[in-house]
Amino acid sequence: MSDLQMSLIVAGGVFIVGVFSYNKWQEYKARKSVEKAFSSDHDDVLMRAPSGPSARQEPSFQADANATAQDCPGVGGAVPLEADEAEPIGPGADVITPAAELAMSLVDPLIDCLLPLALEAPVRGDKILPVLQTLRLVGNKPVHYIGLHVNGDWEPIVHGGVYIKLQGGVQLASRTTALNELEYSELVTRLRGVADEIGAEPEIPDMIEVMAEARILHRFVAGHDAQLGVNLHTDGAPWAITTLLGALEKQGFDVRPDGRFVMPDGEGGFLFSLSTNVTLAEETTPRLTLLLDVPCVAPARDGFGAMVACAKSLVGRLNGTIVDDYNQPLSEPALAEIAGQVREFYEEMEAADIPAGSTRALRLFS
Repeated sequence: MSDLQMSLIVAGGVFIVGVFSYNKWQEYKARKSVEKAFSSDHDDVLMRAPSGPSARQEPSFQADANATAQDCPGVGGAVPLEADEAEPIGPGADVITPAAELAMSLVDPLIDCLLPLALEAPVRGDKILPVLQTLRLVGNKPVHYIGLHVNGDWEPIVHGGVYIKLQGGVQLASRTTALNELEYSELVTRLRGVADEIGAEPEIPDMIEVMAEARILHRFVAGHDAQLGVNLHTDGAPWAITTLLGALEKQGFDVRPDGRFVMPDGEGGFLFSLSTNVTLAEETTPRLTLLLDVPCVAPARDGFGAMVACAKSLVGRLNGTIVDDYNQPLSEPALAEIAGQVREFYEEMEAADIPAGSTRALRLFS
């Protein structure tokens, strides 16, 4: 072996070691940045197996059909869902401004992968907003940004604001899927382009760790994707749709642009929906279905109680019976048992730090 060959081998070895060391250092910096991005005062979240029945009963919780026993949290032991630790958002631990509270809801360490963006110099919101708008979605996962204002508050980036740090976040899971490797690779590529345009340096978390967190979160979402319905069946001839429209209007239902009937909650949302179970071309229907999207309605609103009360009122107006999916009448004890299952479900979501009806739950179950 010649001296030249020996020199090339040695140089190659030094280069490989250097690249490996550099990559490990970059991973270390990314992890430390994520840990310091936000603070989290709550304990680690434990995703527990539901204590109520998980199989469909009539009318009981209808879980996501794609979730299996292996996928669901709590099978074979509790699965921890941990939030990142970091610096507090806002001016102080006891003072959280409305802007900082909104910022925490947009970039949430429990359900988002945090993406710190170190700025070369303070930037104006007017300058960077058009660039950030080019990366708002990866797959069906939203991407949000917040900034550390010169006044010391974290806030959503707005025109007129001046920021010394930026923080991005991509949602780790949705109702349908977890963030996957392809989406994450696309995110990293596009984020680097965005960072170059605004004069920032992104710190990218390790893909393997992010994918693991995304799968854990999605197992929780799939295991708690519950919809609860009760049916009304006519005691005589099918109801005329024109007659139904008047009865539903008197009951307080609104008709959405997509044709759904919904019961407003008084704050721009709705408690439950109603389906006539027929197409728009049909003139009659023998059956109505009231449906509650359980994780999207806060316990204080008592969505199930309101839905049952509505069903009873409609029965009086329309001469019908409250039944299950097999047209068997639902007794008061059966309805009370289901109400107990709903309360247990709410307790499980509260224990997971994802309370039903909260901003966090609405993001995950939208």
